[in-house]
Amino acid sequence: MPPLSMDMYLPALPQVTDALHTPAATVQLTLTACLMGMALGQLVVGPMSDKWGRRRPLLAGLLVYILATAICALAPTAELLIAFRLLQGLAGAAAIVIARAVVRDLYDGVEMARFFSTLMLISGVAPVVAPLIGGQVLRLTDWRGIFVVLTVVGIGLTALVWRRLPETLAPADRHDGGTAEALRTMRGLLADRVFTGYMVAGGFAFAALFAYISASPFVIQEIYGASPQTFSLLFGVNSIGLIIVGQINGKLLVGRVSLDKTLGIGLAVIVLAAAALLLMTTGVFGDDIGLAPIAAGLFVLMSAMGLAMPNTNALALMRTRHAAGSASALLGTSSFLIGAVASPLVGIAGEHTAVPMAVVQLACALAAAACFVGLCRPWQHHHQQDGTPAAKAVPPQAETETGTLGETGTATLPEQWTPDRHEPALRDSGQRLQAVSRKSDR
Repeated sequence: MPPLSMDMYLPALPQVTDALHTPAATVQLTLTACLMGMALGQLVVGPMSDKWGRRRPLLAGLLVYILATAICALAPTAELLIAFRLLQGLAGAAAIVIARAVVRDLYDGVEMARFFSTLMLISGVAPVVAPLIGGQVLRLTDWRGIFVVLTVVGIGLTALVWRRLPETLAPADRHDGGTAEALRTMRGLLADRVFTGYMVAGGFAFAALFAYISASPFVIQEIYGASPQTFSLLFGVNSIGLIIVGQINGKLLVGRVSLDKTLGIGLAVIVLAAAALLLMTTGVFGDDIGLAPIAAGLFVLMSAMGLAMPNTNALALMRTRHAAGSASALLGTSSFLIGAVASPLVGIAGEHTAVPMAVVQLACALAAAACFVGLCRPWQHHHQQDGTPAAKAVPPQAETETGTLGETGTATLPEQWTPDRHEPALRDSGQRLQAVSRKSDR
């Protein structure tokens, strides 16, 4: 949903600026609004999916997405377009948060990390195809036609979910609590320093990516004179690089190299690529370096995301089994909020310089690396991520900062705020006495 909603629209940003007679910074707010909606919507949909299951919230979100996208195609002003892009993002959040929650329902440990890399291959098709489709749509019609295509895609995705996606959260595993319980659960997750470290590191890495997404249409087309079709081609090549590295991560590295080590390598490469882009855009290597070096630097930065993004998600979700929806919501919300803040900054100096993009990317990359080192402290981890079952690396019920590690190495919540305080014990003994557990909670 995020690549379709944003990447297909990217080649049209300069055209929207002209058609609605509004500054580029205002048009970039249409991206920010969609991103903010996707961030805030996850905080609502995540706990809803823990309470009511995965299918119903997802289908409801897709229906609202279709309606909002259709209205975007008719928006006469930039202000109205921004408003309905916000609604589009709020509805599209259901697809983002529930996708991760479904993965957590079905997989654990190294298998979950592998599946996130596979998921990146599947979802990575959208960033490759979306801008190419957007560029071709602009040959036939104006920017409004892109939202018409997105409406049709939304209808197709809704039909696919209706027919092919089963419910993955059993009624016995759902939480009956309301907003107060959801907030307690999220507070407990945030109290886990390591979970928060992976969450914020992933958020800043995503912000570096989104700085590229937001600024590259103007950098490639306005500064370096590329056509919308050339921009779409370069964007697709960069997305292919991300997919290939993601598959190397899932097929070759996971199970052989620890996830923390792979994540550290990915973040280091992102920092180096962002630093090289800053040096090039500030003229250290000459005033007229051309498009090719910039495109090469962006390709390296994008490709390294294939190591950073799936592993931050997997490492964070490994620490929670009790509330995959809420944990997924926090992961997505942090990424999208940080990205939404980074988006307007790339255009702060106008449309004719790429320096702000490089500065934002380097700052976000350094912040991600600092969170990884300062909060996650991977050298202190006692559980293994190299393919050995976590139960062999961590004694049952080993103490953590926020609770205990069960036999799977998954963090559980401390008693004072766990939605079901008896669940770890019941899981360890292989029993499912949910009625007794709920009675005891009352």
